[in-house]
Amino acid sequence: MAGCGSSKPKSDSAPAASSSAAGGQASPASPNAATPQVSDQLQSDYEMMVANVLPSVVQISTDSGLGSGVVYDTKGDILTNAHVVGQATSFKVTQPTGGQPLTASLVGSFPTGDLAVIRVSGGAGGLKPAKFGDSTKLKVGQIVLAMGSPLGLTGTVTEGIVSALGRTVTSNDANGAAITVGDAIQTSAAINNGNSGGALVDLSSEVVGIPSAAALNPELGNSAAPGIGFAIPTATATRIADQLIASGKVTDSGRAALGVKVQGVVDNNGTPAGVGIAQVEANSAAGAAGLKVGDVITAVNGTPTPDPTTLSQVLVTLKPGQQVKVDYTSPDGSKHTATVTLGTLNG
Repeated sequence: MAGCGSSKPKSDSAPAASSSAAGGQASPASPNAATPQVSDQLQSDYEMMVANVLPSVVQISTDSGLGSGVVYDTKGDILTNAHVVGQATSFKVTQPTGGQPLTASLVGSFPTGDLAVIRVSGGAGGLKPAKFGDSTKLKVGQIVLAMGSPLGLTGTVTEGIVSALGRTVTSNDANGAAITVGDAIQTSAAINNGNSGGALVDLSSEVVGIPSAAALNPELGNSAAPGIGFAIPTATATRIADQLIASGKVTDSGRAALGVKVQGVVDNNGTPAGVGIAQVEANSAAGAAGLKVGDVITAVNGTPTPDPTTLSQVLVTLKPGQQVKVDYTSPDGSKHTATVTLGTLNG
């Protein structure tokens, strides 16, 4: 997967939006045509969604690239992806209606969950906060629109459906570091470079997800796979945003952790053979279970963990407080299994 922030800012053009009308009952005169009433209502719903939400979706620019963000509250806080902000601490925010860019600074970033909050200097001013909906009520097949600034085109809207729910998605940030997101929303709405941090919106004009990644097709040289994009559900995004705004850090991510820093380990043939523990954090779940620096984790909860990315993908499916079996090999080559009560991933 690829994060959908853009590392090459483009010059903006006029705001663009795409919308369409979809089927209803067929009439005898035109079997494939929708009835005017159904078509007109859906068209009206699309136009209302765009009018209600698009003013709350901004473009975020840094020295190294650009992405999108959603106005979160009346204090000028803007929710976006951590890979959009990167290492930057100051930003330019452009509204879809144009005008002079606003200056913003970093409130907090949670790279592990690919979420961040920035704040416009002097408060929200003319910014309009979006309405955030309940992503836990989403259904496959539900109509959604993606709003953001793909390729630097501010105020762009694409249309699709919720294609699947509960995906575990791993993408890479600008430095190639792996980002694993659990419970992601898969959508057919086009997600392109620059859409990251924008809004996935339902017919009620509520933000239900934060677009974060587009699928890549390895059989076509890792080019974009059309119609397969992913968004972080608002149930996750708002939980993290509230903590970042309150304290600048995350203390209750809802994600499980072993409390170790790791590195990949290979065998004599160069094949990934497990995850080596490079550091055990104080009061960590792994430390309490007896794991030490130098141990190599080979499986968690019965799932092999040949590399750090796989370990992250396994942990994102588990919960803090859950007891799991961790298989590991000691530096002397002996094999062990420990029962670990998982901790909480913070940052």
